[in-house]
Amino acid sequence: MTSFLQQAFNGLVGGSFYALLALGLAVIFGMLRVVNFAHGAIYTLGAFGAVILADTSGLGFWWALLLVPIVLAALGVVVERLLVHRLMALDPLYNFLLTFGIALVCQDLLRARYGSHSLEYEGTPFTGSLDLGLFTFPAYQVFVLAASVVLCLAVWLLLTRTRIGTVVRAATERPELTRAFGIDTGRWVTPVFGFGVGLAGLAGVLAAPMRAVNPGMGGDLIVTVFAVVVIGGLGSITGAVAAGFTTGMLQALGNLYVPVLSQTSVYLLMAVVLLVRPAGLFGTEEQA
Repeated sequence: MTSFLQQAFNGLVGGSFYALLALGLAVIFGMLRVVNFAHGAIYTLGAFGAVILADTSGLGFWWALLLVPIVLAALGVVVERLLVHRLMALDPLYNFLLTFGIALVCQDLLRARYGSHSLEYEGTPFTGSLDLGLFTFPAYQVFVLAASVVLCLAVWLLLTRTRIGTVVRAATERPELTRAFGIDTGRWVTPVFGFGVGLAGLAGVLAAPMRAVNPGMGGDLIVTVFAVVVIGGLGSITGAVAAGFTTGMLQALGNLYVPVLSQTSVYLLMAVVLLVRPAGLFGTEEQA
């Protein structure tokens, strides 16, 4: 039982990154109908941003957690205005190829500057372990889980308890119906894209102290995150978060009980979900 609980908790920590990344992807896809393949590259830039700030200017983790997502969100706004927006009237495949190209460019620029080896982030804000009763767990990973839950809850409250959030959520989940009511969804496109990019950057900063920071770290993760979004339902905010934590737990428990299937379990789950509910667990037929 102790091993089960420990692995389940470890899965929740891993699922924290899936949840944050999938949340940003779901918001961007729901509003823009753009499959942002550069999301993994933004996650990587977030992790590198934390390392660079610590090495060059001595700014610690908390400064990185504040500044890096803001800078990357601003970068996302610029990219949306200059590139993504110009292709919106064309087939969605064009923006998919654009973001895929952006991801490759970011990855190669980082590799050219820092090489392919992993960098180590120094300055983890929490050290040691916490006694959780039946087992002890690294304090920083407990913080990551708590921070992810708080962030997802804050985003949910923003989208469900404020007027701006209601408009954005409506435009995300039912864009055609929202426009039919006379609401200008276009004015929300750019800030929503920047917001989704900022979430990916924030996830990267959180990952820096506990993951190998290298140019390929986002590419290894993004395919799984896309599967998470599909499982939760394209454009579904709740589905993205729920599927993110569920996928993390499934992979962790798979490592414990069925190691041979641990890496493919998420894709098996996706296949089963799509057979039963083609729109995903929380998606709708219109979104699908």
